[in-house]
Parts: sequence; structure tokens; C-alpha cells
Amino acid sequence: MNCRSQRLKEFIDLGEQPNGNNFLFPEEAEDQLFFELKMLVCLDCWEVQIDEFPSPEFMFSNHPYISGVNVPVVRHFNSLAVRVVDKLELEENSLVIDVGCNDGSLLRAFERCGMRTLGVDPGKRTGELARKQGKVVFETFFSEKTGKALSELGIRPDVVTATAVFYHIPDLHDFVRGLNWLMTDESVFVVQCVGIRDLIQKNEFDHFYHEHSCIHGVSPLKRLFEEFGLKIFDVEHSEIHGGSFILYVAKLENKAVIEPSVDEYIESEKSAGLDNFDTYWAFSERVGHNAGAVKSFLQELKANGKSVYALGAPVKGSTFLNFAGIDSDLVSCATEVNEFKIGRLVPGTSIPVVDESVLEQMPDYFLVLSWNFLDFLVEKYDDYLRSGGKFIVGVPELRVIER
Repeated sequence: MNCRSQRLKEFIDLGEQPNGNNFLFPEEAEDQLFFELKMLVCLDCWEVQIDEFPSPEFMFSNHPYISGVNVPVVRHFNSLAVRVVDKLELEENSLVIDVGCNDGSLLRAFERCGMRTLGVDPGKRTGELARKQGKVVFETFFSEKTGKALSELGIRPDVVTATAVFYHIPDLHDFVRGLNWLMTDESVFVVQCVGIRDLIQKNEFDHFYHEHSCIHGVSPLKRLFEEFGLKIFDVEHSEIHGGSFILYVAKLENKAVIEPSVDEYIESEKSAGLDNFDTYWAFSERVGHNAGAVKSFLQELKANGKSVYALGAPVKGSTFLNFAGIDSDLVSCATEVNEFKIGRLVPGTSIPVVDESVLEQMPDYFLVLSWNFLDFLVEKYDDYLRSGGKFIVGVPELRVIER
């Protein structure tokens, strides 16, 4: 995937799993497709990658995720746009291309900063949402072919962004070749990724699902970009999605000076043991123990007559529930605000997804599957918690939150 080595070693097997974003109606559930979900690590460059990557068209063409209904993500985009514009000293009307633009939430944030914008995204439903708001979105995957086509149209971006997208790529080399076609010597690629360091340290195994071809570290990406004449010149850490890094990447000809943050972050990855297979195996053992503990706790609650709903139905929740063997027998339903999920089933389970705004009765417990937005959810459900309700959180370990 990254360095082309064949020395790949499996460190976790999450079993047969569906596409975690393929929400089907109950009458369609028998046709749900399942795929093996195993994660490997390269013993040469230490890139973490999936063993089997289903067809990108199957996974992304009707993708149900909507950035704009996720309040913490929108807040993050607003601050990210301001930070990028200030950091890179972008002039008004500079062009920003967002790869994987979804419903255009990040594009809107850049437009509020005075930028011109363009989106690239294969999603039909989310692309339509963006176009209804006046955004120009090319309905395609980003690749060498896409980058070359945009270049031949005379499109020269000042910034190319990819937030929570670069680890969805089946061919990293093809994507980076596309960047080389599209970027000028002055362009900057701003890429945000869930970091493998945070994932391993915090037991965030549910970031592993079929859309994620890789979970990146800065060290393997530095190797990748250098192979194609690019350099990482700065790294920032963000708490979004449970711990992410933001890279600023340019061509070698760019005058940007490489900041100490790059070597400092790589050193922190080495200190975390990410170049030692034992680190990954120990992580796998912790994950298995923790998933079993959550299921046992839910079984205990059921035996005591307590009601449990899932709070949110994110794709990571599908990984968690399917791996732990949790179904509607233990979790009655999942509440959502996303119109593309409501009325359907959590993938691979019999748990129905319901509109959170029409709940007639609150449960004794909510199983928080969107643990990465826990602070926001605690604030949002303050009245529920103050009235005696409780949150169950399974990552990084089993805990119950109550007032």
C-alpha cells in the first residue's frame, strides 16, 4: 500500500463485517453483504492497512454520512478554515479544492474566509446537498486521472484539502500522483487523518472498518510523500475523531521551511512503540477484553430489567457492535439525526435506527457509539443525565457516566 513491501503481518481480526455505512431497510437485511475485516501492519514502513478492501463504488457512491448534521465536525471545519487561511497567508479569492467534500461544509467555511472553492466527491446524495447550496462539485473519485484532468482545465489551486478522506484511498500512489498533476510549486496539500498513535494508545479499534484502507502515521506518510517529490513541512495535532494529525504538504520546490514539529511527531510515534509489532498485538488483546466487558455489562443490565438505546449510529458503531456480538436483544434501538439512516437497521444487526427528535421515552442507559464526540453529547444531554440517565462508553475502556 505504501512502500510496496510484502512483509505484512496481521494483528487484529474483527470477523465478518458488513459495510458499516450501508444502512438497509428491514426487508433488505437478508441481502446484506459481509466481508472479512482484518488489519495488517507493514514490518518495513509500519503503515497499518486493511487486508481486504471492497469496491470503492460499492462503499462510497451512496454514502450516507453528512458532515453538516455533525455539530462538532462543523465547528472543527470552521476553525480549520480560519487556521489554514491565516497560517498560509492566503489572499482573498484564493482557490481551495476539497477532496471528499461531502455536503460542502468545509467549502462553506472557506468561503466565509473569502476563498473560492471547488469540490471533488463521488457521493451522489451528499453531492446533491452541496450543489443545492451553490457549490461546484465534480462527482468522481480523486486519482491521477482526476488531477491531470483538472490541471488540463487550467485549474490551479492554492490549497487542496482532504479531511478524514486520505485513509479511504485504495491506491495511495495513484492519489499522490494526482496531487502532483494538480499542485503548483506554491500549492499546499492540507490533509487530516486519524492518527495510528492515538488509535493504539486509546484502544480505538472501531476506527477500523472497510472504508478505511489505512490508518496513517506521520512516519510512513513522510516516506510516501518523499517518494513522489513532496515534503511534509508542518504537523499539528487535533482532538477531532479521537485524535488526528493535520499535515501541511508541498512540492520540494516550495519555499516552506520544514518545522521541528515533523521530527517531533515522528519521534513521539517511535516512543509509542509503533515500530514494534508487540505494540499492535498488545492492543489487539486489550480490544478483545474490552469488547467482551461491554457485552457482559449489557447482559447484566438486561437481566436487571434496564433499557438501553445506542446514542448515534456512526460507522464505527457498526464495527463495535458486530465485533462484540451486540444486537437488538441488548440494545433496543439507535437514535439518529441523519435522514439517510433513520428507518433502517444498523448494518449487520437487527437494531432499528430511529429519529432522536421523536423519542417518546428515554432509556435508563445510552450506549455512546460516537465516543469521539462525548463532551458535546454530555452537554447536549445534560437534562437527561441530571434526571438520572446514564451513558455507557466502550472506548478506550468500559465506563459509565452519570451525574
